[in-house]
Amino acid sequence: MARHLLTSHGADFFGEDRHPFPLVTGLADYVEGVLPYDERGPVVGLLKHAAAEGAEFTPDQATALGDALMKVARHRFTTPKVAAVARLLADAAARAAADGEMWTWTLTDESAAVA
Repeated sequence: MARHLLTSHGADFFGEDRHPFPLVTGLADYVEGVLPYDERGPVVGLLKHAAAEGAEFTPDQATALGDALMKVARHRFTTPKVAAVARLLADAAARAAADGEMWTWTLTDESAAVA
């Protein structure tokens, strides 16, 4: 079964987004190539850990992660498919931060994504 990452504050009717797990974990490689050295370490760690296990981010953490993901989305060497995922995640992070709510990431399998 294909794994997906389900995020809160997404753009669908239910306020969620579903992203293919490999695409989200692959964002770490782009972060390493785009962000300055002093910024990339915490972001890469969050992406790898949170994508693998799920997580909850405070509004401040969501803001920081969203800003970093938006830099990745806007970078000229980021492929369109990866840029789209980075932008959706950044937008969801911004919504969570603006609402002052926790931004949650939950792992799900293909059957749960369809239901």
